Amino acid sequence: MATPKKKIAVMTSGGDSPGMNAVVRAVVRMAIHMGCDPYCVYEGYEGLVQGGNFIRKMEWNDVRGYLSEGGTLIGTARCMAFYERPGRLTAAKNMILNGIDALIICGGDGSLTGADRFRSEWPSLLDELVSTKQLESKQVEPYRHLNIVGLVGSIDNDLSGTDATIGAYSALARICEMVDYIEATASSHSRAFVIEVMGRHCGWLALMAGVATGADFIFIPEKPREDNWKEEMCQVIRKHRDWGKRKTIVIIAEGALDRHGTKITPQMVKDLLADKQGLALDTRITTLGHVQRGGTAVAYDRMLATLQGVEAVKAVLEATPETETCVIAITENKIVRKPLMAAVQETKQVAKAIEAQDFDKAMSLRDTEFSDQYKSYMMTTTMGLDEDIHLEDSKRMRIGFINVGAPAGGMNAAIRAGVAYCRSRGHEPIAIHNGFAGFARHHGDEPLGAVRGFDWLEVDGWASKGGSEIGTNRELPEESGIELIAELIEKYKFDALFLIGGFEAFHSISQLRKARSRFPSLSIPMTLLPATISNNVPGTEYSLGSDTCLNELVAYCDKIKQSASATRRRVFVIETQGGRCGYVAILGGLGVGASAVYIPEEGISLDMLNADVGHLKEVFRKDRGQSRAGRLILVNEKSSRVFSARLIADIIREEAHDRFESRDSIPGHVQQGGVPSAMDRCRAVRLAIKCIQHLEQYGPKPQTNPEKINKDPLSASVIGIQGADVIFSPMETLEEKETDWKNRRPIAAHWLEYKEVVDILGGRPAYPVPERSLVGLAAKDAKRGLIKE
Repeated sequence: MATPKKKIAVMTSGGDSPGMNAVVRAVVRMAIHMGCDPYCVYEGYEGLVQGGNFIRKMEWNDVRGYLSEGGTLIGTARCMAFYERPGRLTAAKNMILNGIDALIICGGDGSLTGADRFRSEWPSLLDELVSTKQLESKQVEPYRHLNIVGLVGSIDNDLSGTDATIGAYSALARICEMVDYIEATASSHSRAFVIEVMGRHCGWLALMAGVATGADFIFIPEKPREDNWKEEMCQVIRKHRDWGKRKTIVIIAEGALDRHGTKITPQMVKDLLADKQGLALDTRITTLGHVQRGGTAVAYDRMLATLQGVEAVKAVLEATPETETCVIAITENKIVRKPLMAAVQETKQVAKAIEAQDFDKAMSLRDTEFSDQYKSYMMTTTMGLDEDIHLEDSKRMRIGFINVGAPAGGMNAAIRAGVAYCRSRGHEPIAIHNGFAGFARHHGDEPLGAVRGFDWLEVDGWASKGGSEIGTNRELPEESGIELIAELIEKYKFDALFLIGGFEAFHSISQLRKARSRFPSLSIPMTLLPATISNNVPGTEYSLGSDTCLNELVAYCDKIKQSASATRRRVFVIETQGGRCGYVAILGGLGVGASAVYIPEEGISLDMLNADVGHLKEVFRKDRGQSRAGRLILVNEKSSRVFSARLIADIIREEAHDRFESRDSIPGHVQQGGVPSAMDRCRAVRLAIKCIQHLEQYGPKPQTNPEKINKDPLSASVIGIQGADVIFSPMETLEEKETDWKNRRPIAAHWLEYKEVVDILGGRPAYPVPERSLVGLAAKDAKRGLIKE
């Protein structure tokens, strides 16, 4: 007799958050892929207690279209009955009747604590069901052990032990969007706005929104202001107004307190700003409320929810009765399992520390990014007020800012942060407009040359601007004339160079470093902040602009998928950017639920296309119109020299024999995005400040001691996020050991493993992997028949 399939249930509980639907889709499809029966528990714990139609078996097509929906389609509800043992007893009975002994729960810390308690009581609940004759002993015997896995769905990002919770970045994106709208009217009327955001015990949303939008002042629970916060706020805002700023934005978390635990309300802040004896600003209050939870999930949350849902199924299947209840977290760009209750206890410690007014402890319990961002925010907003951090004249530097390559979201935010840090320390930041081409050919133009100082009033408004306000260009120093560039660096007395850009910027630093032996003026520290939608710069797992690009691509694909689904039998082949790096295609495929993804790292062959076309024909043959059956295929622009998006669409159309349709679509430069994403803005600020801090270690006039600079491997470096750490990598090491120069990408990429997940969840069957092309002499000899393969 065949063993019955394992049954795995998934439910969403607590407050909803964008990305929960992606979890449900991933769990259902991964469970089916692993040979299990997936169930959905509707309405959270309430559905577990009610049973019946609230616990439903799911099929593959039941979760089609879930990725692009906001909230949770299987519902969530408060359940008072589950707090009591009789409620949990009924829930256990309903699970046994459905043959379920594995539960995956996506919710906040309260929901996950309830789940752990349910698991610890499980044996006694089963015994009680048998002793009260509600169930027979043979019914409960196969289900003696309950396995539970938690995923954190919370917009507050308040669970310890994970870098991000599902929904947090979507909520932050919503807040930044609203603040950007409010800024326009604030500037028009020269008003002040006090904006209240969610976060009872966690100031993550308020802090990150403050960093991303360049707010004038923020209040967060973990780090209350000093007793003189009223004077401090007025001083900061008065200074900003004296510079000529027309708008004032104050962001306050709903749990904001002063040092004595007294609540600080938006009304208190408004009264202070509007005080006729003080600033006398026309002030308004805006409480964003539940708009923060709304809307579809951003690309990052879809990726996070999908990967965590897949890992949750694996964790359930690998669990033993002795395995501790785990929560799926993301740390160091890796999806990991952590003990659930340890993470919950640590999270509760933050609330206790705030209550006990031990604010240093509260800050220490947050991750390093949180404290880094807080320091970055304080550094940029109190600029010019804190004389203690001003360097003496002999230590001040003249730092050149230059963008190289294509525009990317976050470039302007990085420049703004770098300029603010320079001003707060007393350095002189200088803009080099339009890359090395502008530097070489227009540096001395009249009346406005390419090399000039920054106007802070203008730069201050760049936090939310896309593109590159100081221009950018793909030209490399050797193309501009390396001798001329060296002369100009000497002429304009640069002590350091801060480059922002993609692979061209990486190549530029490489050329400048190698030319140091010939031109002593190049013996200055230089560092690169990677910014490219392709995310193909060696030395980092993340580049500015890649998140903005993915959001644009996912939004574009959602609209296309709607069209494909409305006409039912249609396949869209969408061409993504990314050069010879498949990052955008794979992460985009995760975010939109692509049926197939073609990338340069793998290539495309006729056999592969044949297998995929055969699969599509089978899918549409089985479709009877009951499901939304539109399909998307993503193909990177450089996946093949022959098979373009249009050709692939034509092949599919020809092979379909009028049974379904095929179209190609090219979003092109739309992928570079308009307004940068909240993640790109926040990371731009943090990384730019670290870059300038790195450069200032070398001090002014470094060319006077070229040997010291040339011997220091970090004098030419790339800043990067590697795992959970921010690391500076020496250019020389990256050039020699980590760069695939021919394909303009890193040799190793952490995200390639996600390709398998895209294929599994897209239902793509096994396909023949394209052969590797021969190169060099091997290719010549093979053509002459001199070698046998």
